[in-house]
Amino acid sequence: MSYETVLFDVNNGIATLTLNRPDVFNAFNEQLSADVNDVLKKTAKDKSIRVLVITGSGKAFCSGQDLKAIAGSKNRSLSESLYKRYNPMIKAIRNLPIPVICKLNGVAAGAGCSLALSCDMIIASENASLIEVFVNVGLVLDSGSSYFLPRLIGSARAFELATLGSKVTAQQAADWGMVNKVVKLEELDEEVNKLAEHYSLAPTKAIGLMKKMLNKSFTSDLDTMLEYEAYCQEIAGRSEDYKEGVTAFNEKRKPAFKGA
Repeated sequence: MSYETVLFDVNNGIATLTLNRPDVFNAFNEQLSADVNDVLKKTAKDKSIRVLVITGSGKAFCSGQDLKAIAGSKNRSLSESLYKRYNPMIKAIRNLPIPVICKLNGVAAGAGCSLALSCDMIIASENASLIEVFVNVGLVLDSGSSYFLPRLIGSARAFELATLGSKVTAQQAADWGMVNKVVKLEELDEEVNKLAEHYSLAPTKAIGLMKKMLNKSFTSDLDTMLEYEAYCQEIAGRSEDYKEGVTAFNEKRKPAFKGA
């Protein structure tokens, strides 16, 4: 299916979602958020997809909300926009039972920064950056940044980035734990492809369960997590991937996981 503002491709279990409004640095308008949400719904239903890569076209990842697109709007409800457009997007990424990799090819600002931080892993080019620009227009963090930032970098640094609107370089973001790895721009595609290929052959059932466990751990105590681990391990232990993993180990060969 073709989209107006995104590119979407699935190949050998690897899905790639590319924000495609390069003339405005992939800023969100209503169509872009609608297209992204539709892609995420289709990804959740497609059992052949084992990993999702999200990136931007051109020089930027995503510059956040397209302010020019809403310049003429009067009495616009920002909360309604979040409930209908942005919040479903972030929830969908966190609830996808597969790894989601952000290929951070350039600046991620505002809601674009939130989108990047919602992914399971971020591989960034050395010229990429992240910036919470909300304060510059008198707004607060949204699209999940108030959740992700303090968990990744602590409350003091989160307050600094949120209230000063400071730009964080890719290397600084890696040093602070905001991104997983920084590579040269010309090496970004190869690095992300290598990681995506690894996940496309991995035991996706177990990875999806671990993603749910890690999400749950933020708001749970030890006893709750011990119980949830037992619950999830029971499910994983009944999977075809587990049977294949044990068989491959005993036969001294590489397992052929199917994600089931």
